Amino acid sequence: MTPLIGAEISGLDLRKPLAAPVVEELRLALADHLVLFFRDQAISPEQHVAFGRNFGELHRHPAAPHVEGRPEVMIIAADETSERANGEGWHTDVSCDPEPPMGSILHIKACPPEGGDTLFANMYAAYDALSDRMKAHLDGLEAVHDGEHVYRGLYANLGVADKPSYPRARHPVVRTHPWTGRKCLYVNQGFTTHLVGLPREESAALLGYLFRHMAHPLFQCRFRWTPDAIAFWDNRSAQHHAIWDYWPHRRFGRRVTIKGERPVGG
Repeated sequence: MTPLIGAEISGLDLRKPLAAPVVEELRLALADHLVLFFRDQAISPEQHVAFGRNFGELHRHPAAPHVEGRPEVMIIAADETSERANGEGWHTDVSCDPEPPMGSILHIKACPPEGGDTLFANMYAAYDALSDRMKAHLDGLEAVHDGEHVYRGLYANLGVADKPSYPRARHPVVRTHPWTGRKCLYVNQGFTTHLVGLPREESAALLGYLFRHMAHPLFQCRFRWTPDAIAFWDNRSAQHHAIWDYWPHRRFGRRVTIKGERPVGG
């Protein structure tokens, strides 16, 4: 944990239903800390779904494999046969959707003996650290977030057939968080392809600067997974980066994602 991001929650058993005041306390903690961590939570997919529904309707991933009979529960897995791992590179989940997810809840069942950490970064802090001139320059700009280049063929090795098309959307570069009213950067290396209305080279240069800026260690925390740990992050104000440094070892888990709203600038 760091002063800017992350909090570990103890004393809760997420296998059991949560009282409304506890859910509200967790929502406030998420708004304050952007990502919450829980350890030793041996939850089933059904309990995972029940926990996620405390915070809203669940989102179905447009491409990834899911638990049989549970389309809202995405499978996260990598082992010695994998050509890639989920979440490599800085991103916010499915930002290519017209209404991107509010948050994601990842439950890791099996961890490698070493490595496999996930980095999280605070996009309020990244925005606040920009110069006033850069903030003024970004005000009103929109960016295209495209799932086509990310998802096409991505899960073929797992037997998942491609869809005819994948989501694509335009979002403000600086969005206003609906809970806090604070401004945060909302472009990411995974999905954002270009800035609307700018020449290609200018767009690439400005995005390149923002991507490097957002990845500064000052804005980050780093979570070391243990079996049955859970991370619950706010996709609107945080980005994350899963480190694939554990090949040929196995990492396996499941994720539920909570529906969000159309991003609004400010």
